[in-house]
Amino acid sequence: MLESKQEDIRIYESYEMEQPKRKELWSYGLGSFGIYAVSTWIGAFLTFYYTDEVGIAAAAVGTLMLVVRLIDGIADVGMGFIVDRTKSTYGKARPWLLWISVPFAVTTVFLFSVPDISYSGKLVFAYTTYFLFSIFFTMIAIPYKTLMGVMTQHQHSRSIANIYTAIFTMIGNLIVMTLTQPLASSIGWTNLSIIYGVLTIITLFVTFRVVQERVGLHEEMNFTVPLKKGLNALFRNKYWWIITSYSITFNATIALTQGAVLFYSQYILGNINYYPLVGLAISAPMLVGLFFVGPFVKRFGKRNVTMAGCLLFMLGGFIRMIDPTNLTTFLLGSAIGGLGAMPGLALTVAMVNDTVEFGEWQFKLRTEGLINSAASLGIKVGSGLGIALIGWLLAFGGYIGGVAEQTSLAKQMIIVLNIYIPIALVIIQLILLYFFKIDRLYPMILADLQKRKSSK
Repeated sequence: MLESKQEDIRIYESYEMEQPKRKELWSYGLGSFGIYAVSTWIGAFLTFYYTDEVGIAAAAVGTLMLVVRLIDGIADVGMGFIVDRTKSTYGKARPWLLWISVPFAVTTVFLFSVPDISYSGKLVFAYTTYFLFSIFFTMIAIPYKTLMGVMTQHQHSRSIANIYTAIFTMIGNLIVMTLTQPLASSIGWTNLSIIYGVLTIITLFVTFRVVQERVGLHEEMNFTVPLKKGLNALFRNKYWWIITSYSITFNATIALTQGAVLFYSQYILGNINYYPLVGLAISAPMLVGLFFVGPFVKRFGKRNVTMAGCLLFMLGGFIRMIDPTNLTTFLLGSAIGGLGAMPGLALTVAMVNDTVEFGEWQFKLRTEGLINSAASLGIKVGSGLGIALIGWLLAFGGYIGGVAEQTSLAKQMIIVLNIYIPIALVIIQLILLYFFKIDRLYPMILADLQKRKSSK
């Protein structure tokens, strides 16, 4: 037994020669700047833009966010299937970054360009543009995540690539959370959206040019997994179910944290101009922590580091409970909570892609695109649910966009959205992560897969 385990580790470690170079890992991470800076911008500001700038009712905005996300979620599985069947000289994931980056950027501009028409016309325009944006987001995000799975099978390289992704994501978050509100006031929402759109196109093009596909390229050119078999294997993959459920609750937490804090700054802390300061308190610790998370992951594993982050996030929430109206207390709790959310942002995609190897090991089918698309469904549902909760609970509290003072119930709902619901969601995340034990199995899984290939 000991000799067999040592042989598994030897085979696994021998695979290190196929690790991508640092330049390629950094270039992969750069693509996340454009994708997820825009995603953060949408999550943090679109509800406020619709309610306070355009004049759409909060409840209608909440329903819009969830309905579009649920419908779009169906497209995720279809897109994953398409990616798995894509055959080109660039591979199956890379070409989509080239094809879809411009439409994705254009629809981003449309989101923040609602014309001054009738209320029903504004609602139709919002539904149409948000749906188009969500479709193009799916067509760019799923190939991007899939690219990690076909770039390398080396587990630590995936962790590093995911960390680099999170670094650029957090740089984007930091820019969005601190500069958007003053820039939008200065140059307007539409002009700002054009700037973000151009940055998205540039960063995705760099990722397309530098990153290479390696894993299963020649095999995939000759064989594609039928959708029915792929879905059957997916639904029997227990670790995919766990990480997807985690992804739903985690992204709901992030959506709440980003989207509700603008209302918190204005009506609980008493000054909307505090928002960039709160955004800095949340994002800066995340960014700094990302440069140190690699060694912890190598020693303790992705799951354990992410669980520790959950505990830290809860601590930040408890600190904010002490005095919800105190700026200093809120900033301190936000900083600790931001640091706690960092492992989830840094490692979730890598954990999703680890379930690709588990599925191949268990069911002899490799479906990176389908697994990432189905996990993307979890992200869509989670973020959609989080943003929808903002609209619904604000409406329940009697929130009216653009007024100087809100009802006491509306203020209470803002506190609930920013503090209590995120803590409850993180408790669920801890329970789910406890059962995600793929880290310790991964060397044996990859060794077995290499043995199978060498025996053919």
